[in-house]
Amino acid sequence: MDRLSLYLPLPATALRTPASRTLTQIVLVVLGSLLLTASAKIQVPFWPVPATLQTGVVLLLALVMGPRLALATVALYLAQGAMGLPVFAGTPAKGMGLAYMMGPTGGYMLGWLFAAGFVGWAAGRWRGPLALFAICLGGVALNYLPGIAWLATFTGLEGAVAMGAAPFILGDVVKAALAVSLALALSVSGRPSVRG
Repeated sequence: MDRLSLYLPLPATALRTPASRTLTQIVLVVLGSLLLTASAKIQVPFWPVPATLQTGVVLLLALVMGPRLALATVALYLAQGAMGLPVFAGTPAKGMGLAYMMGPTGGYMLGWLFAAGFVGWAAGRWRGPLALFAICLGGVALNYLPGIAWLATFTGLEGAVAMGAAPFILGDVVKAALAVSLALALSVSGRPSVRG
């Protein structure tokens, strides 16, 4: 059994042949991008920008899908946004496409790729809720690095930390804990697989 078969209740035929496995993976990547879109649209009023569930969903996808499919999912989501589809938080009201991605939050979008790759990779190597929680916190840190660096080009470093990190740390810690809890709940074995 691979990671997908341990986490997701897929029919036995979904992973049986190479063609059905590929089709299943494509469907999961598309569904993951739709989940990311939904997580962008669920907003909690906050300062300086509304809080969304996107970081938590990126972490969950990485835990459940592994690095390859999680990276493909985030890349598809970003490509959809770059093409002008209204998938991001605040779109279309706050702009769309590459112009939106080059705005103050663009670095965090890039950071989702780093977080997805790292969390997916590390979750395949270490087990247990505390290890997975620490891995997700590392993913959050990898998300913050390009996010703060890019935001600093608009606000300066002090402003970037004050507006782009400090207000969101507690929420992202909670999202990391929820992502681990959901991934473990989805797991048939009660713990992540080291395969995949």
